[in-house]
Amino acid sequence: MSAHPLPNCDKEGFLLDLSQWSESSANLLAAREGLKLTDAHWQIVHLLRDFYLRTETAPAMRPFVKLVREEWGPERGSSVYLMTLFGGSPAITAAKIAGLPRPTNCL
Repeated sequence: MSAHPLPNCDKEGFLLDLSQWSESSANLLAAREGLKLTDAHWQIVHLLRDFYLRTETAPAMRPFVKLVREEWGPERGSSVYLMTLFGGSPAITAAKIAGLPRPTNCL
């Protein structure tokens, strides 16, 4: 079984061509971040991709938390929950894995 090559990324690890995203590339991008994607990660990744298709924006942290809260309630719609999944910069890391551009207004 051949490994899928990682699509071209910028120096921060974001895809240069967003159309190259696939679930395989998401797993590779996650591994680069030291993450193994679980069902909880995939739910967030798909939510972000749907949001991006509707709005053409990758949400910064506050809108990201709000999006998750509106979808699944306050237990999961919290920065603490998202940090347990995606580490210290959840909006940036999740956008990267979801094959989205870097969220604007994220440090």
